[in-house]
Amino acid sequence: MTGHPDRIIPKRALISVSDKSGLVAFARALTERGITVLTTGGSKKELAEAGVPVTEVADVTGFPEIMDGRVKTLHPKIHGGLLAVRDEPTHAAAMAEHGIEGIDLLVVNLYPFEATVARGAGLDETIENIDIGGPAMIRAAAKNHGYVAVVVEPGDYQAVLEGIDAGGIAFDTRRRLAAKAYARTAAYDAAISTWFAGVLGGETGDYVGIGGRLQEALRYGENPHQWARFYRTGEARPGVSTARQLQGKQLSYNNINDTDAAYELVAEFDRETPTVAIIKHANPCGVAIGDSLAAAYTKALACDPVSAFGGIVALNRTLDAEAAARIVEIFTEVIIAPDATEEAVAIVAAKKNLRLLTAGGLPEPRAPGLTVRTVAGGLLVQSRDNGVVTAGDLRVVTKRRPSEAELADMLFAFKVAKHVKSNAIVYVKNGATVGIGAGQMSRVDSSRIAARKAEDAAAAAGLTGRLTEGAVVASDAFFPFADGLQAAVEAGATAVIQPGGSMRDDEVIAAADAAGLAMVFTGMRHFRH
Repeated sequence: MTGHPDRIIPKRALISVSDKSGLVAFARALTERGITVLTTGGSKKELAEAGVPVTEVADVTGFPEIMDGRVKTLHPKIHGGLLAVRDEPTHAAAMAEHGIEGIDLLVVNLYPFEATVARGAGLDETIENIDIGGPAMIRAAAKNHGYVAVVVEPGDYQAVLEGIDAGGIAFDTRRRLAAKAYARTAAYDAAISTWFAGVLGGETGDYVGIGGRLQEALRYGENPHQWARFYRTGEARPGVSTARQLQGKQLSYNNINDTDAAYELVAEFDRETPTVAIIKHANPCGVAIGDSLAAAYTKALACDPVSAFGGIVALNRTLDAEAAARIVEIFTEVIIAPDATEEAVAIVAAKKNLRLLTAGGLPEPRAPGLTVRTVAGGLLVQSRDNGVVTAGDLRVVTKRRPSEAELADMLFAFKVAKHVKSNAIVYVKNGATVGIGAGQMSRVDSSRIAARKAEDAAAAAGLTGRLTEGAVVASDAFFPFADGLQAAVEAGATAVIQPGGSMRDDEVIAAADAAGLAMVFTGMRHFRH
């Protein structure tokens, strides 16, 4: 952009905000610097009541606000004032001819659409919170940032005032504010399009908008040479993005990723049954239910105590003192739970670097949503895996039917397998994982690794025999050959839960019958890459 002034001292500012924090002090500071303030609706009312001299936009346009405020700033005297290139003769002539005065500072934050959706508002209220005039003005001012400064959130008020006092708002500042303004309207429109996709059944169409608001700049990314930031979308889903951090050092990129994985997993289980999941590198290394959280943690830890060192612990109920005391016995990075008692908080506080997060609730496994992954030059977008398998969905395919105890463990194991990187094999006995094989190219290798980890855990506990003896086993996808199932037989499994659907299902079923195993098909696959 050429011909623009390096610095501008605004003569006229237009303020129209939903978030009125800091509004009165900022507007008063502008008027004290000789800047005329134009306002609309609620902003005018608040400023006038505070004794700040303002001019109503309707007095400038000569046209009143109409249609319940839907139309108030969509007028040439507003957009002409924002878009005019001040030193372009034809623009200056048009301003003079039509009585248009320049607007040099625009302060607009948008109707709270994201917050409206997050609190579950109805259709009509949600639609009324789609801002039209605000984005139009923001985009106009941002386009003309050579001559206009645009502010979209109160956090930038002070920088604008400091710029004015330093001789004018610098071009670099105006350009930075313009970039932020376009990012804000893009995120706003993304939130609206995502909401519409939900209304229309959850699928995205020919275009997809992805947006969020910066929640935190992180120390680095997955590795120290990568930068990273954490953005929050408008989705009202309890978890790491909504959680309150009660103590501990800043979360890292990997902490956030792993904590999300842990909390999504533990939310799969009945809220009335104390459940604990321990995660390392986004894979579970132990999951268990118990009579108490402390008992569940002890059982989960026993599955793979080596991997649990430096892991993430997620709980599906309020963290209590007994569970907290057990958890802090080994090095743990993060604890996340719906809430925590005062006694538990005090116990965790003794470990100053241990992060304790309370999310205020649990995410709903069945809720719809989107997941996004980048590829070279594109985005892979899919619906969240919200499939939940119940006992009524199971089809027994072997001669032997599973016992009630086996059936309970099978459903438990399949819930865990949903959250293990593919290829996934999970052994469960008595409501606790006893062996987990994750992320292998071969399902046979996953089976063998899970069994080997169970052997290692038994040795670490000074036990004889195999922890997998008498366990059930879950596979996230079908066994393409009988060798994967044979590995489970060798580990001592008595029952198998898997999706089914292989061309060789008959061969796998025959192998299960030959070994005396019970096997059920779920009809649902849970690949996780």
